[in-house]
Amino acid sequence: MSIVSTLARSAQTRAVVRTEDGVALEVRIHGPRQADLTVVLSHGHCGHSESWTPVRDALLRQYPHARIVCYDHRGHGDSAHADRRTYTLEQLADDLGTVLAAVAPTGPLILVGHSMGGMSVLTYVSRNPYDIGTRVIGIGLIATAAGNLTEAGLGRFLRHPVISMFQAAVRYAPRLMHGAKLLADKAFTPIIRNARRGDRTLGTHWLTLANAIHNQTPIVTMAAFLQALATYDRTDALAALSRIPTLVLCGSVDSLTPPSHSIAMAAAVDYSDLVLVEGAGHSVIIEQPTQVADALARLITRAHATRPRSSVAA
Repeated sequence: MSIVSTLARSAQTRAVVRTEDGVALEVRIHGPRQADLTVVLSHGHCGHSESWTPVRDALLRQYPHARIVCYDHRGHGDSAHADRRTYTLEQLADDLGTVLAAVAPTGPLILVGHSMGGMSVLTYVSRNPYDIGTRVIGIGLIATAAGNLTEAGLGRFLRHPVISMFQAAVRYAPRLMHGAKLLADKAFTPIIRNARRGDRTLGTHWLTLANAIHNQTPIVTMAAFLQALATYDRTDALAALSRIPTLVLCGSVDSLTPPSHSIAMAAAVDYSDLVLVEGAGHSVIIEQPTQVADALARLITRAHATRPRSSVAA
């Protein structure tokens, strides 16, 4: 790992962490180096670490002494591109482990993931069960699922033939498809602008599509991860979460990972905190950051109160 720069204005440290296969991951660290707790925020498909900015800032106002780590997944944001064959949730879980080893090698952790970020957290839990209750003392699952994505909401389209055609087109003509994405982006820009001004006349399905196209993620990254999402199943990880405080949060009108996913996860985790944010969609961390931060603050309080002594010195 190498530290690139420190931004005094926001007390932010920027670091580059290199994975075992040589991919440079952009990491942003907020808060004191000697904090007694590190909260790691993992973003979703076609997102980036700055997606968490409203939640991060609200959370730091409540817990100014916490250490918050955000990072860009491979192929996203300011992190480097990689071989498309590495765009899997198993690889993202390994990348999370690499980030933890580099910037938070000791001390208790709370892992929080939005959408695909939540899936990478659950995959990490499945691959590292002995960390749960020792190093990892809390989990936050935001607008995500443990599996069965193709059975509800817009996830049902992951198995539609048009998705396979899209993936094949990106594989064989990535430049042409990227150009088409740029043209579509121009068409959707007014929709995004109006939505950010509070216009809710557009249906949530169209708004979700507009947001997906408007992002800056390379189209190869976007397409490659769709296959990983279609086959994703980490319901096996949920049992371990009953050992630690767990937050499950979702917007009530989330069309990508509808509340049925969150309800199913919460039912499988003893004493989990299930929060449904009324009127919020899949981008709940941007739409209602204060409510998300409040829920995470409760998670931190619960984790502090219940953590074993061994986690303090881990």
